[in-house]
Amino acid sequence: MGCSNLSYCSVMLLILLVFLAKAPAIQSWGKEGHFITCKIAQPLLSKAAAKAVQELLPSSAEGDLASVCSWADTVRFKYRWASPLHYINTPGVCNYKYSRDCHNDKGEQDMCVAGAINNYTAQLITYMDSSSEGTYNLTESLMFLSHFVGDIHQPLHVGFADDEGGNTIPLRWFRRKSNLHKVWDFDIIDEAEKDFFNRDVTTMIEDLQRNITEGWSDEVPAWEKCARNAIACPDGYASEGISLACKWAYKDVTADIVLEDDYFLTRLPIVEKRLAQGGVRLAAILNRIFDSNFVMGGSVQSS
Repeated sequence: MGCSNLSYCSVMLLILLVFLAKAPAIQSWGKEGHFITCKIAQPLLSKAAAKAVQELLPSSAEGDLASVCSWADTVRFKYRWASPLHYINTPGVCNYKYSRDCHNDKGEQDMCVAGAINNYTAQLITYMDSSSEGTYNLTESLMFLSHFVGDIHQPLHVGFADDEGGNTIPLRWFRRKSNLHKVWDFDIIDEAEKDFFNRDVTTMIEDLQRNITEGWSDEVPAWEKCARNAIACPDGYASEGISLACKWAYKDVTADIVLEDDYFLTRLPIVEKRLAQGGVRLAAILNRIFDSNFVMGGSVQSS
């Protein structure tokens, strides 16, 4: 609908801009990062898991898990309660403890990305339980889980509370204004696509897939496994994340610094491996949820 009263429209636009400025920042891989993670995961699903995923995906996805892996960000205003589920804050220390760190700003326990992964994993396990039919919206559970597994692999999703995972550390990325969190969400991936992959995300995905089957092949079995045959093990992913945040993301960064090639080239391998780990682990979790053959074995097998 058009707006015939320009003064009224100007006031409404100003109100909207103020509202958006005050809205809480969502900490998340950028859309590209989630797309990459889910594109890596889907070919690694077993036949049983692939079938379940196809049945649960919304029709608009047309069978492509990656197309809905940013959905959890698009509903952040509709589901405000879910905002703290995208991240974990530690009290300025380089270690993670679930009991200390997994809560929202009201102190409600389990309201963090690790708690969310546990919760949506438990919901999806009811997929074949007819007595639980209708208890959960399993399509949303799948989309939330796929997103949050990606999120927990972004190192600054397990960052410091004081700077909101780097969101309040302003800096310049080459010549552009940015902040530390945005550098890890968007800028490093965008720069890699531009410099090394001719701005083609598919080429970047193919390169990561080659590394999974070749360069990182000896590490992949350990990525897939969970202690005590758990279906998902987000505490381990979170511990990795805060360690990487301290060693690589925060290291040598101060407010208003200019980050250029040295930071980019030394941090890109960390980002690439975390994208790959997120995809491999998402596949492993979905395989263990939907395929009983994977519950004890804990290994990803391609369909």
